Amino acid sequence: MAEALVETTSDLANMVKGNPSQYVKLNVGGSLHYTTIGTLTKHDNMLRAMFSGRMEVLTDADGWILIDRNGKHFGSILNFLRDGQIPLPDTKRELLELQAEAKYYCIEELSCATENSLGKMGGEGPDVVPICRVPLITSQREEQALITANNMKPVVKLLINRHNNKYSYTGASDDNLLKNIELFDKLSLRFSNRVLFIKDVIGSNEICCWSFYGHGKKIAEVCCTAIVYATDRKNTKVEFPEARIYEETLNCLLYENRTGPDQDLMQATSARGAVASYTSDDEDERNRLVGEGGLGPGGGGGGAAGGGVPRSHSSGLARLRSNKNS
Repeated sequence: MAEALVETTSDLANMVKGNPSQYVKLNVGGSLHYTTIGTLTKHDNMLRAMFSGRMEVLTDADGWILIDRNGKHFGSILNFLRDGQIPLPDTKRELLELQAEAKYYCIEELSCATENSLGKMGGEGPDVVPICRVPLITSQREEQALITANNMKPVVKLLINRHNNKYSYTGASDDNLLKNIELFDKLSLRFSNRVLFIKDVIGSNEICCWSFYGHGKKIAEVCCTAIVYATDRKNTKVEFPEARIYEETLNCLLYENRTGPDQDLMQATSARGAVASYTSDDEDERNRLVGEGGLGPGGGGGGAAGGGVPRSHSSGLARLRSNKNS
């Protein structure tokens, strides 16, 4: 099995030696890159030795050439090989990381450049690196540019603008606005390395709205505002559907991989449409209906059978199991 997945290919080195314009696929610690043999053999370094037949090259079953290093700075390594110079990082930590990679690949010029930059920083204290960064956007153009640039990373956007309201707010609206903002901050800290969180402050006519993106496309939206009618006037109500926001955030994590989530699994585990949604402000009314038998198993409003599981939900799970078994 191991020989089927990873093989030593000296033939590859002989083939690429005479064809510098050929593109190759590199998997550097899980970071995928495309480049030419000419770029890799342009300077006298370890990469030239790897792709000129002097060192063994490992590939997987899909033809990706494997390099057992962290791929964070490999794009900068390739750009230096192409152009002979690159903009160096501003922080000491990233300079040290880039220097370590330059030394590993025996790229003397880049190693010296990072050493000079570190020398100019002198005895400054360690860099203070933020735990997470949340971009603030003010237009649709900025939003699209960020989503396009991170099309292989899930995106969660919170649009928040209290001044868009035409009417008076209900009593709990200001508190719910703050709860939405606090939840956004908590989620951005929790998933900062896996999800791009962005905040829209004036980009729409909405007051409070969550949007979720996967592979560059919107996959869900949770609007937290509604118009309610009092005896003599309209009021704007801001809600805090915490469970729904958590659900959609976890769903968008399924788009971290390149192929996206299993659509049968998404359909089978989604109970939307079969179960009526409600907010915390409607909890008392819901409890009253449950007590009267209006919701839940046997009630007219639940649309469920057999312990409260929606029929569409259970049939979706059965379909998924049959598909997997076949």
